[in-house]
Amino acid sequence: MENKQLKIMVGKRQGRDSKGRVSVRQRGGGSKRFLRMIDFKRDKKEIVGIVEAIEYDPNRNVEIALINYSDGEKRYILAPLDLKIGDTVVASKEAEIKTGNSLPIEKIPVGTPIHNLELAPNKGGQIVRSAGSLALILSKEGSFAQVKLPSSEIRLFSLDAWATIGQLGNIGEKFKKLKKAGDSRRRGIRPTVRGVAQNPHSHPHGGGEGRSGIGMPGPKSRWGKRLGKKTRKKIKYSNRFIIKRRK
Repeated sequence: MENKQLKIMVGKRQGRDSKGRVSVRQRGGGSKRFLRMIDFKRDKKEIVGIVEAIEYDPNRNVEIALINYSDGEKRYILAPLDLKIGDTVVASKEAEIKTGNSLPIEKIPVGTPIHNLELAPNKGGQIVRSAGSLALILSKEGSFAQVKLPSSEIRLFSLDAWATIGQLGNIGEKFKKLKKAGDSRRRGIRPTVRGVAQNPHSHPHGGGEGRSGIGMPGPKSRWGKRLGKKTRKKIKYSNRFIIKRRK
């Protein structure tokens, strides 16, 4: 079941930034996709909606649910596990703790699985949005709650931030394998040439007689940068919200 008002056509970027330069290599081609307008904010408060359809979205690895609200408006949301056609959902501070409902963290009991979590109140869900993912509320103290994220990182979130109840569906997505080259090409992923197979002008790993390896103690990127280096800033505003890092 399609809803044309919620889909727009977006041109292909082919790995290029705002200046037209390639910022991500090996991107291009791929099947034509429509962008589905997903309601990450869930700002349609106190209005009950009925799940009209569960649809495939080519832009993400989780299915989406088409919600038909009682005032006639339709919106897409991320489809949690066990959400079925005909179920009702609502975003409200007094909503029932039920899959698909959206509430502030303050109103969600400890230990409840959640997704589509806001980093800041009223900003819209930014994290825990991929297939099969969930976060858990561990405790609440003062104006913050400790939440365990899918990466095992434990982080503080404001009690005023909103989240949606339930684990996201399509759990088996991470076990899916691309079986042929065409599967990658349809996703807009072009072939990748190994560094050791290139000449030394094109890549630090290139050159040598025969299969001579990379010829250095550790691997480097195409631009000569050492791999595995941490890129997060040592002084970052969100450091104070992180209780336990993922590593």
